[in-house]
Amino acid sequence: MNKVDLVDFVDWSGVECLNQNSSHSLPNALKQGYREDDGLNLESDADEQLLINIPFTQVVKLYSVVVKGPEEEGPKTVKLFSNKEHMGFSNVNEFPPSDTAILSPDNLKEKPVVLKYVKFQNVRSLTIFIEDNQSGSDITKVQKIALFGTTVETTDMKGLKKIEDH
Repeated sequence: MNKVDLVDFVDWSGVECLNQNSSHSLPNALKQGYREDDGLNLESDADEQLLINIPFTQVVKLYSVVVKGPEEEGPKTVKLFSNKEHMGFSNVNEFPPSDTAILSPDNLKEKPVVLKYVKFQNVRSLTIFIEDNQSGSDITKVQKIALFGTTVETTDMKGLKKIEDH
């Protein structure tokens, strides 16, 4: 299985990030070119938490994530949810995450976090809840988010919908 960077399959029209600093917003960490520049960060605003929703243009299998950040303000507890489109800070704790990662200093230097693959087989959207950061400071900074996996070539969305309706 050839794992690819899924950035080409992000549906940018639906991407959102709650509690981002408007002058240090999500594209700085997620978009190609921007995310390679350590001088450009995604930063949290009112407190340390960030809630990011990333829909895809087609169904993907997610294998690993890279979350790069500075030593102190880099993310620590990261909860990942598959196909939970409309979560806000008010209800994010009501759903069990598909996976939770506690980022190590190595992870923050781009060592990938390998996910529970079985939980991320038919991903139409990924929600990333960054709960806190390494030092407990008020601002969380993310330099890069990269998602690795494969596309599910044969998926027929209509067929998928029918199954869900029953």
